[in-house]
Amino acid sequence: MTEASDQNFSYRLRREASGAWALLARWRRKRWVQWLLAFALLALLGWLLIWLIFARNLPSAETLLTYEPPLPTNVRAIDGTPVHSYARERRVQLSYAEYPPLLVRAFLAAEDRTFFEHGGLDYPGIVAAIINNITSDGRPVGASTITQQVAKNLLLTNELSYVRKVKEAILAKRIESVLTKQQIMELYLNQIALGRQSFGVQAAARAYFDKDVEALTLPEMAFLAILPKAPSTYSRDTAKATTRRNFVLSEMKRNGFITEGQMLAAQAAPLGIRPNIGARYEYVGGYYMEEVRRQLIDKYGENADGGRNPYSVYGGGLWVRTSFNPAYQEYTQDALRAGLIRYDGGRGWHGPIDKIEVGDRWRTNLALRNIGVDYKDWRIAVIISKSAAAAEIGFSDGATGTLPAGFASMPRRGTAETAFSVMNPGDLIAVAPEGNVWGLRNIPEVSGGMVVEDPHTGRVLAMQGGFDARLQSYNRATQAERQPGSTFKPIAYAAALDSGMTPASIIVDGPFCVYQGARLGQKCFRNFGGSAGAGPQTMRWGIEQSRNLMTVRAASQTGMDKVVKMAAALGVSLPGKAYPQVLAVALGAGDTTVLRLTNAYSILANNGKALTPTLIDYVQDRHGKAIYRADTRPCEGCSAKDWDGKAMPRPPARTKLAMDPMTAFQMVHILEGVIQRGTATTLRELNRPIFGKTGTTSGPTNVWFVGGSADVVAGVYMGFDQPRSMGGHAQGGTMAAPIFKAFAQKAFKDMAVVPFRAPPGIRMVRIDRRSGRKVFGAWPSGDDPKPAVIWEAFKPESEPRRSIRRDEIAKDKKKDPATAGAAARPRNDSEFLQRQDGIY
Repeated sequence: MTEASDQNFSYRLRREASGAWALLARWRRKRWVQWLLAFALLALLGWLLIWLIFARNLPSAETLLTYEPPLPTNVRAIDGTPVHSYARERRVQLSYAEYPPLLVRAFLAAEDRTFFEHGGLDYPGIVAAIINNITSDGRPVGASTITQQVAKNLLLTNELSYVRKVKEAILAKRIESVLTKQQIMELYLNQIALGRQSFGVQAAARAYFDKDVEALTLPEMAFLAILPKAPSTYSRDTAKATTRRNFVLSEMKRNGFITEGQMLAAQAAPLGIRPNIGARYEYVGGYYMEEVRRQLIDKYGENADGGRNPYSVYGGGLWVRTSFNPAYQEYTQDALRAGLIRYDGGRGWHGPIDKIEVGDRWRTNLALRNIGVDYKDWRIAVIISKSAAAAEIGFSDGATGTLPAGFASMPRRGTAETAFSVMNPGDLIAVAPEGNVWGLRNIPEVSGGMVVEDPHTGRVLAMQGGFDARLQSYNRATQAERQPGSTFKPIAYAAALDSGMTPASIIVDGPFCVYQGARLGQKCFRNFGGSAGAGPQTMRWGIEQSRNLMTVRAASQTGMDKVVKMAAALGVSLPGKAYPQVLAVALGAGDTTVLRLTNAYSILANNGKALTPTLIDYVQDRHGKAIYRADTRPCEGCSAKDWDGKAMPRPPARTKLAMDPMTAFQMVHILEGVIQRGTATTLRELNRPIFGKTGTTSGPTNVWFVGGSADVVAGVYMGFDQPRSMGGHAQGGTMAAPIFKAFAQKAFKDMAVVPFRAPPGIRMVRIDRRSGRKVFGAWPSGDDPKPAVIWEAFKPESEPRRSIRRDEIAKDKKKDPATAGAAARPRNDSEFLQRQDGIY
């Protein structure tokens, strides 16, 4: 056997592929291809890892298409004028087109000059930032573009980490694929934080310069553009702010945005920053606006709460139209304050308003108290230090002044010491300028509330719940439950009129006692001041003179169940909480608020039509869509684009009745007599039809007046927050009625004189005022407030059957001959009515 035959051979059979598969197989065997495949696999695994770590839970950039920033709620007055804003941050949203192009360029020069060229990331800037962070031990710097800042501000947190930077970059690319450059810039300019609680450039323009963006100058634009880097630093450090602003101006010049002349002129200009400017409407209508805020929060919530409250007060961007009348609010505020100060005058200093820690931080501590007063030129100050001759005082804006001992010499109430002698550093006091020094002022201890309402609609036109809302947030107009005293009597007598009595019904003004059971025994009522009864008198006389004995007798005859029911129907008592059926309630022993009682009198003036007091007319969302209306009546054709030639479309009339219209008019007609010859004669000087009723509760602890004209009704009360006697001289006619008078003299000045209009069915009959008997042959006098003959309002078939002869008419005083002659001229009732312009 040969050598070759002794060798061992192994064979492997391989089937050669053909076509594409053969080509792929040959390439796969190449080493560089294997390295390429390995790199691709690693890249895929890397992207997967990046997605798992950074991008998996990122929010969608598409949410920015429908992004709605938190915006403050704005309040408009009855005429549509903006008067208030509920905001914790300054925010105003503008469209991109509303920003001046030069302002946009200022931000480009300061933040991202290649914004309109890159795709969301500035790669050269990223490389430079990485090198800087590796070689530097300081705070890491970024290379965030405007798009990245939008991603951080709207979709991420302010966490300082590389993880957040990677997420920011991923989102920036996504945002660039969803939004246009203009949309991104609009989001940025509307949301960037710029200090002074300002978010967005328009809000910052108002905060720093009190201007809108279109009115900004070039140096002002450049200053705003530097704020995103360090708003708190640049808003306080003038030197640093000027240096940075001038750098931005030079960058604008380098990028061709401005000329060299513009740059030099702007760099030479001062910063021009104004002191921290508060909200323009911050303290307008304090108590009124606070009540509106409470109602809005009850309806829509205070905060967005993660999107669950899209119409929240502090983020929903609502526009609220109210019935707030700025002029009436001013008159109401001034009248009530003057009444409180008038009562409190001469009673001594009540002591400090509050107390804070003094020292280096006295200004901050004072500002944090958020206490102020907007009465005349008064201010709230803190005593910083005190010597024997004077005290150094400070204000919330950092200013200081001197309070000499002689200008704080009023006595401390209840002591023989002066106010100055008991003052201490840290006391918060009220002061007013006295030349170049300051004098002490006294915040009244007594308080009260006042409400003004439109009796045709129930809209509350003005509201004052105390001396000042920043001193006392408790709103006495809506929250203080007080006994109304004699102002409740018209409600009791209205129930009597409903039960068959008339204004001429005779009621005995005499002793009245009721047996209340074995435990309580017998209860005897008495008139105010303990005066004896006057015997049988008409209902009208009893109301005009506010006789307690006649009131409880009428309520007893009518039935307290009917009186209590009438109070509930008029909303005097709380819904579902009717007053107890005891006679004391007829004299005003049941608690109510100024708002509820004023609304009840408005129902009387509105001929018994039901009213609900409202402060808010309607609410619109940020897009202008009405989401709430107080008046829900339909109005066909009210929204037509053009006039169709027919009568003006109007909503249907309010027809729901709270009480009999004729009863309501009878009571109003009687209460006009209270003004002419009763307990509120001080209002007779207004020289127009006025109805109303005074009230004084036991003690006396509260004094009241409620009433008004056919178009405006107001109610006011005064009293201490912790009820105690106001002094034996305190009466509604001498303290509360003058407050209404001070309001009415201004509010009614240019108002048309309108009589109270009688509903169908009322019969006007001449009667003897004292006896209530029908009169023939004599006429009422238009000039005498106490005529012997008056026109009285009766329901059909209820006028007096008995008459009185002319020579029997009791006269309170001799008539003027001219008046008597004029009264004798009319030949019949029709002629008289024509001369009096008719009886409505």
